[in-house]
Amino acid sequence: MAQNTATDAHDDKTVVLDRFDDDGFRDDSYTEAVLEKHKREGLELAVLARWVAMAVVGVFLLFTAPWPDVFYYEFILLLLCLNGWLIRRVGRVGKSRLELLLIFVDLLIMVVGMIGPNPIAHADWPQAMQFQFGNFQYFFLILAAGTLAYSWRTVIAIGTWTGMMWAAALGLSIWFAEPIPGISEAIGGALADFPGLAEQVDPNLFNVQQRIQEIVIFVLVAFVLGLGVRRFNALMRSNASLERERTNLSRYFSPNVVEELSQNDEPLKQIRSHGIAVLFVDIVSFTEFAATRKPEEVIDTLRDFHGLMERAVFAHEGTLDKYLGDGLMATFGTPSPSDHDAQNAMQCVRQMMADVDDWNTQRIAKGQPPLRVGFGAHYGPAVLADIGANRLEFAVVGNTVNVASRLESMTRGLNARLVISDGMRAEVLAEGGDECLDGLQKFTDQDIRGVAEKLTVWAFERPLDHQI
Repeated sequence: MAQNTATDAHDDKTVVLDRFDDDGFRDDSYTEAVLEKHKREGLELAVLARWVAMAVVGVFLLFTAPWPDVFYYEFILLLLCLNGWLIRRVGRVGKSRLELLLIFVDLLIMVVGMIGPNPIAHADWPQAMQFQFGNFQYFFLILAAGTLAYSWRTVIAIGTWTGMMWAAALGLSIWFAEPIPGISEAIGGALADFPGLAEQVDPNLFNVQQRIQEIVIFVLVAFVLGLGVRRFNALMRSNASLERERTNLSRYFSPNVVEELSQNDEPLKQIRSHGIAVLFVDIVSFTEFAATRKPEEVIDTLRDFHGLMERAVFAHEGTLDKYLGDGLMATFGTPSPSDHDAQNAMQCVRQMMADVDDWNTQRIAKGQPPLRVGFGAHYGPAVLADIGANRLEFAVVGNTVNVASRLESMTRGLNARLVISDGMRAEVLAEGGDECLDGLQKFTDQDIRGVAEKLTVWAFERPLDHQI
């Protein structure tokens, strides 16, 4: 596979700019990796198929070929098995001259083994008989195995090379082989009334017309199989591109949103309204922390933190709505609701708090200060749809989002790690998630900015060892 690359001397990494596959189409590293994987698997299957086929043929020859002539043919089969193993070792995606050479040697071994004289044979028959044993059909095994691993060009090359070698062997045999005298005349005399039959059974007859027919049919089959391989590779590239696009989407959207996008046409455009759980997470006093740290340390800290939170959200069927600098917003029940959205949100928070504790323990061991994280969650109705013109964003809007954000802010005043609404608690109980609420304490008549009436909230207090 030809490629143009540029090397960044700063980090000694190679960046692929342009890449072309065996069919001449522009490719990328993701598709190349898929093709490489397919080629590896194909070679493994091709070699396994070859070994099985050679074993079957070897056993078959023990009962059909004369002794000791059969040992020569068994040796040819062993050479083919060995060459197949070498092809597997050197095979790779793209043009490989050594691999093509071994494929050529493969075909040459078969032609010589079928047409060339057997050095340990005692039979004395005309050279033309070598073409009348029907051995040419064994080339179809090599051709069929080739479709498992090679590009369409290589499959067609196998067909054309085989045809050329067989034709060359036929020409050399006709040119140099001497017919055994008397056989043709004896058969002609015995079948004087059937001249056509006498010609067909004549051991000295090469039957050129039939040999040409064999070659033409084989080459045509190779072209048809080559087209089939080309079509399969095109489908595989298409699937690889779709998978790459899906992977790229998953870098920006949650897995459940990607699933929705991949299975339906414009699935998020429809405006819908239903109950969801909204979770806000924020590092307390991160601005002061960042002011005294190097930019690299600040970014590394955020990446570690966001990675922990993201994994917890995705592990509990949540949607990562957005990163908010040193925090994030996650929703549960988007884009489609389920019967356990509030319970999932609470289980997610439990995992997040445990992960933050472990993370702070590691930070302290490294001489770094631990970080205090606040969590706020609310359950209620929200409006969901995509917004924007050219750049679309899946939006969740409504008072539920605002309340969840305010609850997270209340963790400072209540000295709590987590604050949830009474509505959130009621929904968790309705879903049967009582164990998710262990440790929560009730706080009544709480003022929440933006909400007219006072609310009852439930808080998970911050232990003394978390007074950071």
